[in-house]
This record gives sequence, C-alpha cells and structure tokens, in this order.
Amino acid sequence: MFLRRCLKLLHFLGWEFWLPLPLLGIVFWSSGNLLAEKVLSRPYGTVNKLQTDAPPEFYLPIYLLSVQAEVNKKLGVSEVVVKAIDPTQENVKFQFPVTDISQLENAIARELGMSIEEVRKLVRYQIND
Repeated sequence: MFLRRCLKLLHFLGWEFWLPLPLLGIVFWSSGNLLAEKVLSRPYGTVNKLQTDAPPEFYLPIYLLSVQAEVNKKLGVSEVVVKAIDPTQENVKFQFPVTDISQLENAIARELGMSIEEVRKLVRYQIND
C-alpha cells in the first residue's frame, strides 16, 4: 500500500523526466573533461616563429631623433626641423619652397641622404592653410 502511494506520487511528479537528468549531467561532465584533457595535452606547432637574428627593417642615422615639417600653404614654403639625439648638437632647420608632401619628402631625403621610405617613417607634418 505504501509502495503504491509512493509510485503514484513519483509518477505525479514526473520521475521519468527527473531521473535521467543527473545521469546526463555526469555523462556530459566526464566526456567534456576527457575532451579538454585530450585537446590541451596535444602538442602544436607554430606557423610564425620569432626571429632574433633578423636585421631591422630600416636603419636610422644615429644622429636623428625626429623630423618635424610645418607646411604653410599661404606662403608656399615648408619649414623642416631635424632634432638630434645628442643634446649638445643643435637642431637643424631647413626651408623648402614646396607645399606638396611628396615633393617635400623628396627634398628632405636629398638633404639628409636618406631614402624616401625612411623619411616617411620619421617625419611628422603640421599643415597650416
């Protein structure tokens, strides 16, 4: 009689649904652990390796710290200030009669004896209209 009441109560609560849930949880937890352990213990190779002996992308002259160019379009001139690393050296100033950026880069490269790519990486522009 007591067993029959308990079975009716379990059937009323839906034991067919609730009984497999802990079993499914244990299965998912253990299979997830096994999969994670397998993936994390697997060796892998890197595609790009760090190269320490490679030469730098470009060489800067030792004396240059920065190149600042102020382009004044109204006057049609550009003033360039080259700052040196050594604080005892003076800043070198140039004035060019061009306002076009590509022509200015060519003129700076000619004056400093550098390539145009090196100049492009160093120079900072201030354009005044």
